[in-house]
Amino acid sequence: MNIQLYTGTRRYIGDEGQFSAIWKQPVDGPVRITTTGIVGDEQADGRVHGGAEKAVHHYAGENYAKLAARFPTIAGSLVVGSIGENVSTLGLDETSVFIGDIFRLGTAVVQVSQPRKPCWKIDARYEITGLTAFIVESGHTGWYYRVLEEGEAAPGDLLEHLDRPAGAITLDALWTAWHRHRPDADHLRQIAGAPGLTPAWIRKIDERLAWLAANSGTTTKPA
Repeated sequence: MNIQLYTGTRRYIGDEGQFSAIWKQPVDGPVRITTTGIVGDEQADGRVHGGAEKAVHHYAGENYAKLAARFPTIAGSLVVGSIGENVSTLGLDETSVFIGDIFRLGTAVVQVSQPRKPCWKIDARYEITGLTAFIVESGHTGWYYRVLEEGEAAPGDLLEHLDRPAGAITLDALWTAWHRHRPDADHLRQIAGAPGLTPAWIRKIDERLAWLAANSGTTTKPA
């Protein structure tokens, strides 16, 4: 399938003087893809965006129609490239992409590492309340790649699926299990062992498992 590519720079968002690089623009030629991201693309907060485990963000083009159906007043703003992604395609989404999937992106080789965790900046970017919550609820989050082999890509290049490790799980399966009130512990352990999952997510799951073990007789989890 063919790709569209986007990069952006930081700018102010909201009323509290914070930065975001959620605004991306289509690129018109080849870009270099390195282990820390696309050359020329910026992130506002390196704690939650960018870096080796979240070098490239992919968002399914099909998801925009689902968002627009739920939020028709901003449908005209919900266009491909507008939610902060670097890569967009048609034909892949969170139900068909697996943690650990390996793709050739142009001449680079990338691996799916984790889902994106939506934050308040999505609501702020579109000037609406509830969009972030809907993305969390629906699982239309997009996903991140780590870069296994650096290379170049240009608009219209192919995204080619190369490999899927044994024991892989879909992004949707991870997201659904994580957001259950009291997920099955064995299922969480299986997810934590998914090849290619980021260390940060493995730690989150281990902490959740520890809480579940310590609170097996309670009905609510801590805030």
